[in-house]
Amino acid sequence: MNRKENGLEEEKKRRSAGFTLIELMVVIVILGLLIGVIGFRLMGRTEEARRTAAKLQMRSLVNALQLYKLDSGGYPTTEQGLEALVRPPARGTAPRNYPPGGYLEGGQVPRDPWGNPYVYMAPGAQGREFEIRSLGADGKEGGEGENADIGSWDLR
Repeated sequence: MNRKENGLEEEKKRRSAGFTLIELMVVIVILGLLIGVIGFRLMGRTEEARRTAAKLQMRSLVNALQLYKLDSGGYPTTEQGLEALVRPPARGTAPRNYPPGGYLEGGQVPRDPWGNPYVYMAPGAQGREFEIRSLGADGKEGGEGENADIGSWDLR
C-alpha cells in the first residue's frame, strides 16, 4: 500500500471509531424519555408502598404479641407498651419464659414507614384485646388518603 491509501484507511477508522454529536443527542433524549416514563409511574406508588409496609410491620407486631400472650397469659399493658416485646417489662408481670432476644428480631420496636412510633393500647377500642395504630403520613390522629390512620384491626 502506498501512503495515500494508508492515509485513507486511517481516516475511515477515525470516522467510524466515535459517535457523532447527533447520535449522542439521540441517545440522551431516549434515555431521558425512559427515565421520565418510569419515574412518573413510580412516583404515585411511594405512599402505597409505605402503607403496605406499615401493614406488614403491624402483622409482625401482632404475631409477636400473640407469642407474648402464650408465654404470659396476657398482652402487655398500654403502660408497658410494645417495648415489652424487646425487653422484659419493669412494671407488671413479665412472661416466665421470656426469650433472651425478646419477641422481635433486631432488639428494637420498629417505627412506622414515616418514622413515627406505633401507637399501642391494651385493651383496645370497641372491645378489642389490643390495637396497634400508625398515624399515617401526617403523624396525627385521623386524616384521609395518605394521612389516614392504619390499624391492626384492619389488616387484610
